[in-house]
Amino acid sequence: MRTTIRLDDRLLGEAKREASRSGMTLTAMFEEALRAHLARVAMAARPREHVRLPTFRGDGLAPGVDLDDSAALLDYMEETS
Repeated sequence: MRTTIRLDDRLLGEAKREASRSGMTLTAMFEEALRAHLARVAMAARPREHVRLPTFRGDGLAPGVDLDDSAALLDYMEETS
């Protein structure tokens, strides 16, 4: 199908350079970009599945354990196992 669209001159220039660089036609590049955009929109519109995370009873973290320090956490786990 043939259609006419209006584009900013700089955007069109960038699109032409990218199409040439990648060995695509301008039409193929626009189609690919539009398909990718529509796929992202469709994914964002899908309802998200709820995830239940397990929780455990206890006194919380052991003294000195920092969950943001993975190396120290691994050391602690090796010491206590």
